Amino acid sequence: MSRHLLLSFCLLLPQAYAEEKAAAPSPHDLAYSLGASLGERLRQEVPDLQLKALIEGLQQAYKNKPLSLSDERIGQILSQHEAQVNQVAVDAQTEKWLGEERRFMTTERAHAGVRELANGILMTELNPGQGTLPHVEGRVQVRYIGKRPDGSVFDQSSQPQWFRLDSVIDGWQTALVHMPVGAKWRLVIPSAQAYGAEGAGDLIAPFTPLVFEIELLGVAD
Repeated sequence: MSRHLLLSFCLLLPQAYAEEKAAAPSPHDLAYSLGASLGERLRQEVPDLQLKALIEGLQQAYKNKPLSLSDERIGQILSQHEAQVNQVAVDAQTEKWLGEERRFMTTERAHAGVRELANGILMTELNPGQGTLPHVEGRVQVRYIGKRPDGSVFDQSSQPQWFRLDSVIDGWQTALVHMPVGAKWRLVIPSAQAYGAEGAGDLIAPFTPLVFEIELLGVAD
């Protein structure tokens, strides 16, 4: 065989293979493929599914025969099932977030100089203060920076800011009443004392602990 003929033959092979791949499936293979795809999805979603009832419902609906259950009842059952599936997914994601929080808090708790305050808040004194302690219903003037567990900044003050202490997150309220004016603290605040299960929009995911460096500059009624 000449090199020219061999090259022509090799060039024809991919085309023939593509035509073979594109050939229409037989009715049996199509039905089998649809069933296999459906079965794989249902096996993952409903591992204890009763196959006999599944086939019965499939046959009756496909052949347009009277169904054993009313449309209303079928709708109720499917809605309940969808809610259960969604809840399982939510629970799995929640446990993932909580696991990440537990690991982060454990690591932070082990650092030198860390003191645990009420409600699991971790405090490290960066600078001591000698001034007045804030009142729980008073105002505080602070300079601060807030970070996520990965170290990325989500909020910070370019200038000193005044806040009513009863208007900030619980973690600040719990910690700052023990903080004298002039002090600078690093606070690690569990999610339950921050934005909890809801998070804060795109800024803070649910169940996210927060890290703050806070300098208390002044207090007022």
